[in-house]
Amino acid sequence: MAGKSGAPWWAHFMMYAGGVTLVVAGATAGFAQYAISTADDTIPQENILDEYQAEMDVENIEGPLNILVLGVDKQGGSTRSDTMIIVHVNKGLTEATMVSLPRDLLVDIPDCGPGFSGNPCQNKLNHAASISDDWDVTKGNVVATVHDLTGLDFHLGATADFNGFVEMVDLVGGVEICTWKEFQSHHTDRVFEEGCHEYDKEAALDLVRQRYQFYDQIDYDLGLYGDYARQNFQQQAIKSLLVKAKEQGFLEDPGKITDLLEGFDGKVTLDRPEDLSIADLVVNLRDIDPNAMTTVRVPASSEQGTDWGDVELIHEGAEAEAAESLWAALQDDTMAAWIAANPEWVKSDAADPDAVDPGESASPAAD
Repeated sequence: MAGKSGAPWWAHFMMYAGGVTLVVAGATAGFAQYAISTADDTIPQENILDEYQAEMDVENIEGPLNILVLGVDKQGGSTRSDTMIIVHVNKGLTEATMVSLPRDLLVDIPDCGPGFSGNPCQNKLNHAASISDDWDVTKGNVVATVHDLTGLDFHLGATADFNGFVEMVDLVGGVEICTWKEFQSHHTDRVFEEGCHEYDKEAALDLVRQRYQFYDQIDYDLGLYGDYARQNFQQQAIKSLLVKAKEQGFLEDPGKITDLLEGFDGKVTLDRPEDLSIADLVVNLRDIDPNAMTTVRVPASSEQGTDWGDVELIHEGAEAEAAESLWAALQDDTMAAWIAANPEWVKSDAADPDAVDPGESASPAAD
């Protein structure tokens, strides 16, 4: 299963080091500076990491860097985080790895909300993000939970409103997303056919929200069951969006660059050292090829019928050993060695049943 994954662009600071770097790489020098200045105006600073922010030498930026990205959902006046991803950049600032933290991963949570009198508990990771409608309370609890799980402090933090970002599909006229089977939307009467198809904004937003229809054997065989399927659709949508933006000249026409960057407004925030400018960060991350980023799954598998329902669990033995060595590799910048030793946890972005090794399966662990 080892392989390179098309980057979940929105997870990589949701265009911050992904799309903005793409703008800089694809534009002339004058347009690049213009794009960076626009980005400074449209990507606000937010205190996300608080006490879990690692020190960073902004005068001499070097890796390794660990970045925590929280995908947020803004509905009904409240903000919740439904996706958590760690982006690791190596010492030479040339390679990036993304570690997706499953929302149903069973973890220790320091504050489990009013129902637990604010006491710690064990629950799904997503519970850490649902203890309050106050985003300042919720985000702090999520960050603390991820820190307790991994032992990591983070050099940068970001929030990304994925659904809002996909609203930008109108700018490029549609996105291509591939599915490995036919299924009906959980939210509408729309039927998504197997294969690769072009979707408008409405259909794309519907598709990237799907996760309940993916518990067939083919989904387990592909490692794309449940929320892993939704993550895959999100990754495809954002990659397609940015590829089309480049093809349509958004990175060369100043007017189009303005439209593109202004589309980020209100969809991305960043927690960075005060003296670190977007221009400096973009320049230092310019050698990262988003198409060559590696995506890693947390070593865990499904456990059904627990006290918390169906969960993703890091089982004792091989999974626990792989997870502990993963957290260490993120800290010590030894991800290349970890990936070589743990290929079964490296995700392929190919939503193609023919790509599955018949001897491998991600079926749920036995009860």
